[in-house]
Amino acid sequence: MSEASPASPAVVVIGGGYGGVSAAKALDDVADVVLVEPKDSFVHNVASLRALADPSWLPRIYLPYGRLLARGRVIRDRAAKADRGRVTLASGKRIDADYIVLATGSAYPFPAKSDLDLAKDAHDKVRAAHAALSAARRVLLIGAGPVGIELAGEIKAVWPGKHVTLIDMADDVLGERFRPDLKAELRRQLRGIGVELLLSTALRDDPPAQPGELQAFTVATQAGAEVAADIWFRCHGVVPVSDYLVGELAAARRPDGFVEVAPTLQVAGQDRVFAVGDVSAADHKMAGAAARQAQVVAGNVRALITGDGDLRPYEPTAPGIVVPIGPQGGSGQRPGADELIPAEFVAGIKGRDMMAGRFAALLGFTGPDDAGTAR
Repeated sequence: MSEASPASPAVVVIGGGYGGVSAAKALDDVADVVLVEPKDSFVHNVASLRALADPSWLPRIYLPYGRLLARGRVIRDRAAKADRGRVTLASGKRIDADYIVLATGSAYPFPAKSDLDLAKDAHDKVRAAHAALSAARRVLLIGAGPVGIELAGEIKAVWPGKHVTLIDMADDVLGERFRPDLKAELRRQLRGIGVELLLSTALRDDPPAQPGELQAFTVATQAGAEVAADIWFRCHGVVPVSDYLVGELAAARRPDGFVEVAPTLQVAGQDRVFAVGDVSAADHKMAGAAARQAQVVAGNVRALITGDGDLRPYEPTAPGIVVPIGPQGGSGQRPGADELIPAEFVAGIKGRDMMAGRFAALLGFTGPDDAGTAR
């Protein structure tokens, strides 16, 4: 069965994450928009680590899609195949498309991202992990990038007495793209709240327990040290979701799974297929970048539909990041600024609210209570 509106061009947006919802909403007035997403709710992953430490946040980060689009619609299904002009869903339904926006993002280990489609199931998994974490005395976090640093801060903010070990084979926290003075400041704050940092080493083997499972264990590092913990979480491993691309679109998929795009964010070799967010090779993998890319894509699709104006290129930003360490700590760097972002500013823009209000408004909610009851 083929679906498309004869009244206006059909735009199929595959994926309902940060880039997908932004692009779909921006095109809702000019096209017949269909958002394809297997989850029943948008997930504000920026606040997922806060929700693990404090599950009362769950209604604020799982937001139903029902109010996103005024004219378009959301189909709860998974894209099984996508090629130029056509998307086939896991249910077998086929959607013909004048334009396609690939916004399927990436997979990442729990608790930073959930692999469950139903919000209720995802809530239950977070609450179970929270209970296990609450009972643990010693916590091991593998990966000292932004996720590991942030999770360490969330745990210590709620349970200051827990022993948290943060381990990474790299010789410093955060990653190569960021400034040495920012890394030094984050290390200082982590040690100040009692986080043990083990850098320039890796574990010989993964812990015997499953991530998020309460089970005492001892593991050895490659340097021969032993680390004892009661629970652990993996805090690294971005995997782009692009295995559904076939035909002409598959040719733009790199060996690492990311999709090559032109400066206009058109998929390589395509004029009516675009890619945004984590699945795209255009920029670094952050929610803010996905939203900015979505606006460029929406503008370019609109220009193609109306014939009004030239296509605009996306301009990747210089390295910038905001890393909270609990609700009150953290730091960051801004492109072109010499001074680091102070902890009080981090708390104001991200640490306390985790930007939940901004995305609730995008999804059509007035606040967390409104979002939590709209099921």
